[in-house]
Amino acid sequence: MELARRQDVPVNETWDLSLLYKTEEDMYADVEKAEKLTEKIVADYKGNLNNSENIVKCLDELEQVLILHYLTGAYANLAVEVDYYDNHNQERSAKVGDRLAKMDSDLSFVNSEILMADDAVIDEAIELAKGSKNYLKDLRKKKAHQLSPETEKVLAALGQSFDTPYSVYNMTKLADMQFGTFEVNGKEYPLGYSLFEDNYEYEVDTDIRRTAFRKFYDKLAQYQNSTATAYNAQVSHEKRMADLRGYNNVFEYLLDDQKVSMEMYNRQIDLITEKLAPHLQKYAKLLGKIHKLDRMTFADLKLAVDPEFDPRVTIEESKEYVKKGLACLGEDYVKIVERAFDERWFDFAKNQGKCTGGFCETPYGKNAYILLSWNDRMADVFTEAHELGHAGHFSMCNSEQSLFDTEVSTYFVEAPSTMNELLMAQYLLKSNPDKRFRRWVLSSMIGHTYYHNFVTHLREAWYQREVYKIIDEGGSVTADKLNEIFRKNLELFWGDAVEITEGAELTWMRQPHYYMGLYPYTYSAGLTVATEVARRIEKEGQPAVEDWKNVLRAGSTLDPLGLAKLAKVDISTDEPLLRTIEYIGSIIDEICKLTEELDGITVE
Repeated sequence: MELARRQDVPVNETWDLSLLYKTEEDMYADVEKAEKLTEKIVADYKGNLNNSENIVKCLDELEQVLILHYLTGAYANLAVEVDYYDNHNQERSAKVGDRLAKMDSDLSFVNSEILMADDAVIDEAIELAKGSKNYLKDLRKKKAHQLSPETEKVLAALGQSFDTPYSVYNMTKLADMQFGTFEVNGKEYPLGYSLFEDNYEYEVDTDIRRTAFRKFYDKLAQYQNSTATAYNAQVSHEKRMADLRGYNNVFEYLLDDQKVSMEMYNRQIDLITEKLAPHLQKYAKLLGKIHKLDRMTFADLKLAVDPEFDPRVTIEESKEYVKKGLACLGEDYVKIVERAFDERWFDFAKNQGKCTGGFCETPYGKNAYILLSWNDRMADVFTEAHELGHAGHFSMCNSEQSLFDTEVSTYFVEAPSTMNELLMAQYLLKSNPDKRFRRWVLSSMIGHTYYHNFVTHLREAWYQREVYKIIDEGGSVTADKLNEIFRKNLELFWGDAVEITEGAELTWMRQPHYYMGLYPYTYSAGLTVATEVARRIEKEGQPAVEDWKNVLRAGSTLDPLGLAKLAKVDISTDEPLLRTIEYIGSIIDEICKLTEELDGITVE
């Protein structure tokens, strides 16, 4: 059926932005408050950040401005994400964004002047500071890459303009692309981004699934050149920034904020490409046999192992599943889950113009906002648990840390979310000894949790690395080049186990993460840590849980290596990743064994 308009969806399936601000006027009042505080900081501290006391006082006041930036920006942007057709929301978001960018420009002197101070003064400020201590340490490390105050001011003022490629991508994808319908065996079916990604990719009927795939990718093809232009603008901008700031290459620039090495970045991509591919090829062959396919194609990879055994779950029922699945994390964590449902932190609705996929935003000092689209599938429960992992993480660290210590490295940020998916699986496996149920849970882990993070996002990471290599050498990318890279990427991983359907090379067009730096690879990095800790929790119980909750509270007071170490995981070596890949392989082997026992189907 065709998706409803935003104004026609049930209110109880939408999130409640009034928890952030009661009215739009209240939000604008905070924008004005932030502007006045900005003026005060400029008047009091510009030209005076030459002693430790002033530096610390200035950063304490700056934190209050940044909190207001976060809250007002979130209110304006979240409204857009659920309805890209609403012009009022678009205009308001742009207006707020312009005012915030002006304040950022006015406040750019703070970092510039701090870094112009003597090292001894900065060291004194670090000793004196509380909430801004780690911020100052990180700032000092970037001293070599700081530009002149005038240049930093201009760059800050252009912040909104630098987001244009991502805005163009989203508007093209969510507002301009109209997919219409397609016909199979005399019956007409509606098609759209979320309908394809949430329904047709999992459709058991091969004719419907493959026809939907063909029509969906045919529509993507019509927009490939404009999308490639937006993407080329994004990566070219990042290369220019890397050069301007004196980094050796664009990778060093993008990894700096993540606080990880090039070795850690390459490890995820190279080891998974080499070691995981044989296991997933085996899984793909099993799917082909189960569904009696003439050939296994890229359009068939989201099929379920046992599609008839897919529990339908209402939103209300999902609440109990998630509460029970995450109960091992303690009563305080379960209360966060209960609040999320009771206070409408979720946006479950399926409507035209809504952002695809899922995300969680947790404005500092406020409740989380979780976007997803509910399809009455058990898979949605895992998505809920995933996003609640982000909500729980930032609810805990926001209450324990200053705003400056909540900027968790993206290398680690997906660990709490994927951890919750694994805890849900552990709970379900213990709840029912039936072999068919066990196979369904295990195949959900492979088909959703590990496939999404170790295959979908990892293949995106491989492709992204190839793009940045071209850009770093002074080149540029076109749609044809991006298609070539992505097809090579898919063929490398799937070998002769999967036929890469014509059009599959356009899959690069579906991912917004390319506009967020080196983000895609971090899903596998986070899930590697989560796998290690989840298995610890299963074996050791409460001590492992307490270690994990200490990690969640720590925010960004530690880098990824330090956070993992706090959870008793050493990610300075290959071992955790190799163990995780081995674990994935063991799950696939068990699925194959159970399928042979239940259905008499074998795969080499």
